[in-house]
Amino acid sequence: MLRHTPPPRRFAPALLALAAVLALAVPTARAAWPALSALRPTGGQRGTELDVTLSGARLGDAKEIIWYQPGISVLSITKLDDNSVKARLKIAPDAAVGLHDLRLRTATGISELRTFSVGALKEAAEAEPNNDFDKPQPIALNTTVSGVAGNEDVDYYVVEAKKGDRLSAEVEGLRLGITTFDPYVAILNAKRFELASSDDPALTWQDGFASILVPEDGKYIVQVRESAYAGNDSCLYRLHVGNFPRCTAVFPPGGKLGEKVTVRWIGDPAGEATSEVTLPASPVANFGLTRQDAKGISPYPNLFRLSPLANAIEAEPNDGQDKATPITPPVAANGIIEKPGDVDHFAFKGKKGQTYDFRLFGRQLRSPLDSVMYLGKKGAGAAVGDDDALAPDSFFRFTCPEDAEYWFSIQDQLKKGGPDYVYRVEVTPVEPKVAMSTNVEYVTLGTGPMAAAVPRGNRQGMLLIGSRADLGGDLALAIRDLPPGVSVEAPVLAASQAVVPILFTAKADAPLGGSLASVDGMPADGKTKVPSTFGSQAAPVLGQNNVIVWSRTVPSLSVNVTEECPYSIEVIEPKVPLVRNGSMGLRIKATRKPGFKAPISVYLPWNPPGVGSGGGIVIPEGKDEAVIPLNADGGAELRTWKILVQGDSGVASGPIRVSSQLANLTVASPYVGLEFQAASVEQGKEADMAVKVAKLADFPGEASVTLLGLPNKVTTDAKTITKDSKDLVFRLKTDKASPAGNHASLFCQVVVTLNGEPIVHNIGTGALRIDVPLPPKPAAPAPAVAAAPPQPPPAAAAAKPLSRLEKLRLESKQKLAGAGGK
Repeated sequence: MLRHTPPPRRFAPALLALAAVLALAVPTARAAWPALSALRPTGGQRGTELDVTLSGARLGDAKEIIWYQPGISVLSITKLDDNSVKARLKIAPDAAVGLHDLRLRTATGISELRTFSVGALKEAAEAEPNNDFDKPQPIALNTTVSGVAGNEDVDYYVVEAKKGDRLSAEVEGLRLGITTFDPYVAILNAKRFELASSDDPALTWQDGFASILVPEDGKYIVQVRESAYAGNDSCLYRLHVGNFPRCTAVFPPGGKLGEKVTVRWIGDPAGEATSEVTLPASPVANFGLTRQDAKGISPYPNLFRLSPLANAIEAEPNDGQDKATPITPPVAANGIIEKPGDVDHFAFKGKKGQTYDFRLFGRQLRSPLDSVMYLGKKGAGAAVGDDDALAPDSFFRFTCPEDAEYWFSIQDQLKKGGPDYVYRVEVTPVEPKVAMSTNVEYVTLGTGPMAAAVPRGNRQGMLLIGSRADLGGDLALAIRDLPPGVSVEAPVLAASQAVVPILFTAKADAPLGGSLASVDGMPADGKTKVPSTFGSQAAPVLGQNNVIVWSRTVPSLSVNVTEECPYSIEVIEPKVPLVRNGSMGLRIKATRKPGFKAPISVYLPWNPPGVGSGGGIVIPEGKDEAVIPLNADGGAELRTWKILVQGDSGVASGPIRVSSQLANLTVASPYVGLEFQAASVEQGKEADMAVKVAKLADFPGEASVTLLGLPNKVTTDAKTITKDSKDLVFRLKTDKASPAGNHASLFCQVVVTLNGEPIVHNIGTGALRIDVPLPPKPAAPAPAVAAAPPQPPPAAAAAKPLSRLEKLRLESKQKLAGAGGK
């Protein structure tokens, strides 16, 4: 799906730096987290068996391919070398066409999500050279060709076709999830006249498809290339060529769970068709309908929306308020913007205070419609409207201001239209929902798999994200269908939070293997039931600025048991709280198996709100402990939180990871508050700084108070206080070289000791002004004496100031005189 999500923290950040050390640190080689980068071929025909090579890194001990959809079984896995294996696959005759999601489980890890394409046609390989129009590669009709679009490469294939037959060509390129491939496909006649071409249709993302009715018997050329002639060796494709149907839309584009629905297939050159479909009784991820007729089956499904809502179908003409199609919410209104400039209207009766959500599905179902939706009271203009709240589909919420009849309309932003501009507007009362997910698995950014690989006798933690709609309060999590011997600890997801750590633990004798677990979120009070969904998105193809170009979302969580790990880690749980504006050292202890001495990188993958943790912390080679610094800001949420620490290390063959237990970390209010009185002093002198003390909670004994942040060459002594202290005074001593100016970053570190552990407060701020001493004042003149007869003789003239030479001579005489007197 086309969606942008900012990249999360990278997986195992310290492992690359440790790799050279790890190769020497472990006495015997072990496998580690596998990296699956390629499957060749990228797909196969259903109803057949074939060999597929899986390659990447650390795959030599592969044990199982885990499929998210049914229809493919693995007959055998054979090691080729440490970085590749060969799997013998059996594809069921009724396997769904399109993409099947998979992960490769090795003895010690689980791979990234990859896909394998299942088709209905016999398979062939591209045979170079085939880049000359006059010398195309011959292929039989109804063939799937695996090829590569290189730089400035144009591949040509020729087929024989009969007049009046359908000829379709569809290329899977971007959808294979390998690279940012923008394929172009065209059908030409033998005279090089282009009969149909396709570059970026909405239906198939950036991949192209073309379909024609053959005008006359003869040879027809199918051309495939990168749209800008800028392909490369990674631009692999699967080209489906045959007389299969290829419809541009299905209508209605959605239906009610468990019901039979008659759908109309639109856009096939052989004409429209209808079929009756029984829909699944429960939601199915990535659900689609696939057109099939006597000639064949489409190579990829048309997406189809499943919901609990009944369908309402537009009745033309409905291009104005007075002709609006009536509906009764809750309902799904389905229609088509059939021609340029078309505007569809629906009408419903609303009562004062009723609130409805209007959610349009267009581009989400791969319709070319770029929707704009408006709503208003019958006979009046629009009261609300939206273009692309759902990027690019429309959404708004409306509360009826009075009992009245209301209308809403749908049109294309650019006034475009056509027979395949289908849409579906679900009109529902506001109701709470929960959507659970993992972080996005950015394959090329090294985030690692969003799946759990739990070593026997050890632990593996990961983060889950909870999104609430119209719902508050804490969420309880339910994770089911775990492998035998695996348990999960899932703390409550706090009302203020969207992320929570969970922890899987495997027994020492748990069987090696895996399962796909379900994940649900529900109000923790147990009183309310709400719909809950889960999805884990993997994004193998990114564009500029790491925008997601192609991704797949699977509806379950892969949880696996792997071989034991040579170490485990544990949080030494604090016996005291971390206070607001305080700090703490979180001790981490490692238990190593004999012979394992490698360094272990430790970190918190998630911090409680308002809490920060230090990065780059490593338990050194051969050591057993490290301390992760924690701090809390003044707004940290007061609560006892569950935290875990990840421990990443490695062996000669790659990275491994374990987790600590879920430990309690209590964030509390400070025990004391301080109010600083501003102080000032001249350089070289002393002054007092008074601090008022306010007890906020009782504490035993004395607490130390250290004034920190003092300027250079300013000193003072530490103090102590008790719970009864009201004030304290710091005597500040300055130096003549202490920097003059206003120093406003002073703070006190108050350490309260409880249960033998420190509770560190960092309380500020105080200000100290250091002044430069004033220069000495000049001597004051003698007071004037009143004149009295007789007048005294005139005062003697002031002595002439001595020159520098005279001063030196005088000083020399005085020294000689002084020496002679001794």
